[in-house]
Amino acid sequence: MINADIPAKDTYLSIPAPAEGLFKDRGSRFIALARPVNDEEEAQSLLEAARKEYHDARHHCLAYRIGLGGGVWRASDDGEPSGSAGRPILGQIDSRNLSDVAVVVVRYFGGIKLGVPGLIRAYREATADALDKAGTVEKIAGKWVRLEFGYLSMNQVMKVLKDLDLPQRGQNFGQRCSLQARVRLSAEEAFKDRISQIDDCLIIEE
Repeated sequence: MINADIPAKDTYLSIPAPAEGLFKDRGSRFIALARPVNDEEEAQSLLEAARKEYHDARHHCLAYRIGLGGGVWRASDDGEPSGSAGRPILGQIDSRNLSDVAVVVVRYFGGIKLGVPGLIRAYREATADALDKAGTVEKIAGKWVRLEFGYLSMNQVMKVLKDLDLPQRGQNFGQRCSLQARVRLSAEEAFKDRISQIDDCLIIEE
């Protein structure tokens, strides 16, 4: 049974900044590039940047989780045996309960085959090194919405934003006013309820 009075959990762990890890085995080098990301496009950009910077590497393997609950994810082996690269990378992200994180592990082949168990260990250890160095930060799930309102309603709108401690951006105050506010998941119903009581104020979800 769900208690409606208890707000939904809207915080999760991510990494605060980029970090790099390294693992070596029998001449092969595995360079892990961990980055905080907000969407799949940013994760893909990390992969493309790694391919350009490490253009002479044999493999560029990627894994990521994104969003509250980590429902958006991908694990790519990039030519390595199935399950030997992307999954171990993703496993390290998951073992730390992280989201909004992408990791690319670049492999330089050393001339000696490591076998699937060796590859799993190498991709896992390189990723672990990067994520251990990165540390963690708590993130709050939410979304940006745009408010449009008349000038006479400004004081009421600003009071709601102050009471709920909502970040703002893109303010435009004129005859017709607008701004963006970031509403955290657990405050969304209270926010909508209070805004609906203000005459001449519209919520436009981004």
